[in-house]
Amino acid sequence: MGPTWLQQCKESQGCSLLLPAWQDTGLVLSTTSNEACKMFDATLTQYVTWTNDKSLGGIEGSLSKLLAADPTFTMGHVIANGLVLIGTGTSVRLDKKLDSAMKKMVALSESQPLTEREKLHVSALDMFASGRFPKACDVWDQILRDHPTDILALKFAQATYLYMGRQTQMRDSVARVYPYWTPDIPLSSYVKGIYSFGLMETNYFDRAEKLANEALAINQSDAWSVHTIAHINEMKADLKNGLTFMKQTENNWKDCDMLACHNYWHWALYFIEKGDYEAALTIYDNHIAPACLSSRSMLAVLDNCSMLYRLQLEGVKVGDRWNKVIPLAKKHTKDHVWLFNDVHILMSLLGVKDHKTTNELLTTLQELAKAPGEDHELGLAPKLGLPLCQALVEFDNGNYDKTVELLYPIRYELLQIGGSNAQVKGLECYFIKLHLSKACLCLLAERDGLIPDSPLTERLIRKASAVHAMG
Repeated sequence: MGPTWLQQCKESQGCSLLLPAWQDTGLVLSTTSNEACKMFDATLTQYVTWTNDKSLGGIEGSLSKLLAADPTFTMGHVIANGLVLIGTGTSVRLDKKLDSAMKKMVALSESQPLTEREKLHVSALDMFASGRFPKACDVWDQILRDHPTDILALKFAQATYLYMGRQTQMRDSVARVYPYWTPDIPLSSYVKGIYSFGLMETNYFDRAEKLANEALAINQSDAWSVHTIAHINEMKADLKNGLTFMKQTENNWKDCDMLACHNYWHWALYFIEKGDYEAALTIYDNHIAPACLSSRSMLAVLDNCSMLYRLQLEGVKVGDRWNKVIPLAKKHTKDHVWLFNDVHILMSLLGVKDHKTTNELLTTLQELAKAPGEDHELGLAPKLGLPLCQALVEFDNGNYDKTVELLYPIRYELLQIGGSNAQVKGLECYFIKLHLSKACLCLLAERDGLIPDSPLTERLIRKASAVHAMG
């Protein structure tokens, strides 16, 4: 990782010439414009720290300045296109402007002398854009073998492994480079947080918590490390510590606007688990919904869909809250970039009983899945994505036997749709909720073994016991 110009300026250390400094780290940037290099650095820093620096116009303003300073800067186009693609809110199939931008990036890379690292970045992003997620990760990991402090490659690989539900690879990808991130390297504490999340997802909770706390001791505004600890408390059903931690640290991460909404979502989950639905709705109304309406990011839309759907399944009347979310969600009905997105968009459609658009989502996914090519997500659709979506529909229609019939055989493959363990396990639990067959009792026993003392699991077990006692 090169020197962080944005951090230097904020710490009043002077804004040094960055081109030679980046070269000294072995991460050569092929541009003659120092301004373009500064804006690349500033964009990357904001991406890693989950913030938008208002003095620069945020990431969008930084990218605009970057490309204006050097329109032919290939790595500038890599980070600009990459952030759009990694956001999963659109694709080259759907967005002609993005498709054109990707083609321009590839053409630029072929017309100038670049380093091998830069060429590999272009190749990896081109693979991601065409849905070849595993191959893209292979290339990013190849970059990291030779350049372990290339944090752009690390972040893109981490996100994509999460999208594929490959927690072990996500953990090991950062484990391989972690020893190279010495404390003197800018942003090194954030790598602790990135590593902590992979450890948490592979159930190394103690090690994950230790690293996350180390990161927070260095930078208390590290929203991703907060996110790791939120997950750990959730997976342990430690509601008391979870609620206390979120409240005590809120002022540190609430301005990390790219992740704050999601951290509030985790906070609200504690209240749902506890059965305090009014408190969950308060967080939703004060933080989660406003963040969605202001940012319109895909992550914020998913958080809103998930939260309202979970509350409805708990029997909570959400009133007209869907009305503000559904226009944003419906825009992505035919995207099919990531199955995890499809499932959550479907939740919103079912939440408002929009049968017409529900059918459009399923039909367009079925059509694309007929000829998936090398698209990783479309390749998973027939055996995983479509059965899961259909299970949601059957559940909504009250066909609980059919729901279990569709869900139970694929329950061990659900992680492949991406997202975290907590999110996927939540899907299982909510399908259990209204149909307490022997298969569902088995799923409850599995969940109770993984997350002992969960109030939600205990509520469902009590309900199941009552039903079977009556039967």
